[in-house]
Amino acid sequence: MNKFLISLTIMALVIGCAKDPSDGVQQVKIISAAKNIKLPPQKPAAAKATQPTAAKATTVKLVGKIRFTGSKVTGSHFCDMKNSGGSLTLTGNDVNTAGFSFEAETGKLHCDEGDRNDWTPKLESHLAGTDFFWSEKYPKATFVSKSIVAKATPKTTHEITGDLTLRGVTKSIVFGATIKAGAKTVSGAAEFSINRKDFGIEYAGKADDLIRDNVVLKVELSGTR
Repeated sequence: MNKFLISLTIMALVIGCAKDPSDGVQQVKIISAAKNIKLPPQKPAAAKATQPTAAKATTVKLVGKIRFTGSKVTGSHFCDMKNSGGSLTLTGNDVNTAGFSFEAETGKLHCDEGDRNDWTPKLESHLAGTDFFWSEKYPKATFVSKSIVAKATPKTTHEITGDLTLRGVTKSIVFGATIKAGAKTVSGAAEFSINRKDFGIEYAGKADDLIRDNVVLKVELSGTR
């Protein structure tokens, strides 16, 4: 790196450093995948004549918005992932036994709504390319829950553990979310930060405009029974 680029980098860090969108946003916990434990086979218990019929689980299709926000030294960009959605499978209104999932197409991006310019399509193409999502090889980002536990905080109602797959890399993560199940509608919402390098996205950016590691993912989905 020459002296001019070094000077630009120092100036950006000292006086031109834009706010990090991940500040104040929960950072996901990455955990090791649980090992499968084989239990010895057990004889099923004899059914009782008075045993009630088990309630049937239903799956509700969820639609809405999945958005990520990334940033660099000089600013940030938010992008909506088009053709995204999810599902919530539950028995009655019991969220603690529910299954939650979502997916999005990594090549279908719409960035900086309300502040688009001639450069925005180039940004979208770059993000979908090999430096970032590599959507040609990895067309979808997905999440599938393993457990949902009631755990109220000022911003969330439940804690979700599950597998997030991005750019072909799967990590078991834990994050807080708000899940609501009513008689007619259900919804799920979460906002959390991930480290892009945990999922193989290593592109550093320009020497005088470095890209931050943390990316904020915001999910807002709802559906009707």
